[in-house]
Amino acid sequence: MKRHAPVLLAAALLAFSCEDDPTIDTSATHSWPAARVNSVLVETTMGDITIELFRDDSPVTTENFIRYVQDGFYDGLIFHRVIDNFMIQGGGFDANLEQKSTYPPIENEAGNGLSNLRGTVSMARTSVVNSATSQFFINLKDNLFLDHRDDTAPGYGYAVFGRVSSGMDVVDAIGNVPTGIMNGFNDVPVTPVVITRVSFRPSGSSRSGYGFGR
Repeated sequence: MKRHAPVLLAAALLAFSCEDDPTIDTSATHSWPAARVNSVLVETTMGDITIELFRDDSPVTTENFIRYVQDGFYDGLIFHRVIDNFMIQGGGFDANLEQKSTYPPIENEAGNGLSNLRGTVSMARTSVVNSATSQFFINLKDNLFLDHRDDTAPGYGYAVFGRVSSGMDVVDAIGNVPTGIMNGFNDVPVTPVVITRVSFRPSGSSRSGYGFGR
């Protein structure tokens, strides 16, 4: 089967603190009840990243992401595409750049009013609007050109479904690793940055006040 990686269609390319509930055991787990999931802990070989999920704004996208976390899907995969001062992308390939099978693509929720600002987490996809599956990216800077502009294929944008609430220093460090061309893929870290585990962290939502809406 031919491998493919969802990409960000940049304009110049084709057209490319939350408080824990004190009554809850906050031990990380793959099997946390989905209704109580508000954030996830992404453990990597370069450090930990906590992502707050915007479940109200991006219900389809977050439920899709939660399903992959529940399956342990991301454990052992890598950040396979890293572009300094742009974004880091992962969630689809292992260290041998073998692509993992996914669930069917989901609806694109890029029109949810959220912007691809620094620290936000969005779904990667192909040039097909509703093609996102498991791969996601974290914005290293404000990438407003990735936002929803209209309902055409070129203007639909990329769906924001969370933000880094802790560990942005780790994200920046990943964004600065040396990269090269490997197995026909561009911008691959020379030394694999492995997602060792993604697990649930119950927390209160704190999206308001962070200015992630346009």
